Amino acid sequence: MSERKAKDLRPVVNESGIAIQPVYSAADVEASGGLDMLGLPGEYPFTRGIHPLMYRKRPWTMRQYAGFGNPHETNKRFQYLIANGQTGLNVAFDLPTQCGLDSDDPLAEGEVGRVGMAIDSLRDMEIAFDGIDLDQITVSLTINGSAAILIAMYLAMAEKRGYDLKQLRGTAQNDILKEYVGRGTWIFPVEASVRLVGDTIEYCAAEAPRYTPVSVCGYHIRESGATPVQEIAYAFCIAKAYADDALKRGLAVDEFAGRLSFNLNIFGNIFEQVCKFRAARGLWAKIMKEEYGAEQPESMWLRMIAGGGGGGLTFEQPETNIVRGAYYALISALSGTQTMALCSYDEAYTIPTEYSARISLRTMQLLIEEMGLCDTVDPLGGSYYVETLTNQLRTDIAATMAEVDARGGIVKLISEGIIQAEVSAQAYRMHKAIESGQFRKVGVNCYRVEEADKPVEFHPHKDDDAQLQIDSLNRIRSERDDGAVAAALDRLRADAIAKRNVMPALMEAVKAYASVGEMTKALVEVYGRYQEPIRF
Repeated sequence: MSERKAKDLRPVVNESGIAIQPVYSAADVEASGGLDMLGLPGEYPFTRGIHPLMYRKRPWTMRQYAGFGNPHETNKRFQYLIANGQTGLNVAFDLPTQCGLDSDDPLAEGEVGRVGMAIDSLRDMEIAFDGIDLDQITVSLTINGSAAILIAMYLAMAEKRGYDLKQLRGTAQNDILKEYVGRGTWIFPVEASVRLVGDTIEYCAAEAPRYTPVSVCGYHIRESGATPVQEIAYAFCIAKAYADDALKRGLAVDEFAGRLSFNLNIFGNIFEQVCKFRAARGLWAKIMKEEYGAEQPESMWLRMIAGGGGGGLTFEQPETNIVRGAYYALISALSGTQTMALCSYDEAYTIPTEYSARISLRTMQLLIEEMGLCDTVDPLGGSYYVETLTNQLRTDIAATMAEVDARGGIVKLISEGIIQAEVSAQAYRMHKAIESGQFRKVGVNCYRVEEADKPVEFHPHKDDDAQLQIDSLNRIRSERDDGAVAAALDRLRADAIAKRNVMPALMEAVKAYASVGEMTKALVEVYGRYQEPIRF
């Protein structure tokens, strides 16, 4: 294309701020950094995938996000999804559970079981996973503020059912730093919360070495408005903060780094998203090898769950979200994810119904069975455009991380509300770009139609579920050994005061059937509660 004709084209700039050329060549790849970070799949720096054969050997795990009402109802949904071919579980908890409240707490009124499953004690965990083979179906717990408690409950439940904790696999989200940035279900102050994450890493390294106690979530940072570059950069800074805490405890990097994982987001431009993940894999491997001295390849892997971000879905023309979801699944597969959790088309409105969840599950299965996404590894690798953009994104992510470090580090910046303010400002800029039409969103600011009632079936919330859950909690309180509970909670407080690892005390309290609220209260008495800073 002639220079004059190229000048006549409208400029294209992606969300990360990178100008996109109309044509790419080998010269662009070389100018952006060349192919030194490419390599082969399964070999350092793992840009093309962490396993040599990737999906040709085994497809990604399909792990739909599910959970609502009481544990009985959630178990039914789990069984439905497994019967329809789902290969992993991704558990949603209600807001009271996420915030460390019992179902009968006055602050929980109106929220019990509404946006996830209510969990009050070990008994609820036993009911939720009844009949599910935890060796065959791995479970991801989407929990953060009360994560240490829920991890203890899950491990205790598995142990009670006869599973060997040394062999038990699974994941807890347990990324509290992103909660201050992106979601808000914090409980304790920042420093104490990071310590609790470190307690779970240290405990699992010794007692449940195949369990993943942290899944660092760029996902929610992106949902809150961050650019793709900010999503990865802030997530990596957070992951390094947890790694630094583990090292201070005396753990060697290869004792824990292989069990860190990432939950990352997909919506937007196909090529920007695919290249974001390719860039992230190589950069994370480089960080772990060169900065942390990791020697085991597994310690350098960026193991990730990547599904369509609900933030990309629209309230308008909801059927269009089925198509968006299919593209998100395609991006995830092209990106080399280990696990896919695809959003459902009705998530802009409601908890997914069985019908919409099955459409998402079938979408992922179509990619495996019909569309050839498992035929070869990194099929976009070698494209001039893809390799150039991968290099550019890697450079920009590293630069953003360096800026965070220069300003005092991610923990300091989150504690002061600075990262939150930057993400909010970026969300505002994107909102204004959509309003003005600068950023085009189909059905929102272009190709709009006048719509009658939208064809979405709302998930029914049963008010009776809350009372059933409270009744169940009261039965547990009447049946348990109150002396054992009191002794366990006393130990928990004492260990928190002494800055000992609280996981053994939590395991004791959980097994005595202490409630989520009781254990949280004991820790609040020591750590206090987080107060969000106000920035102008």
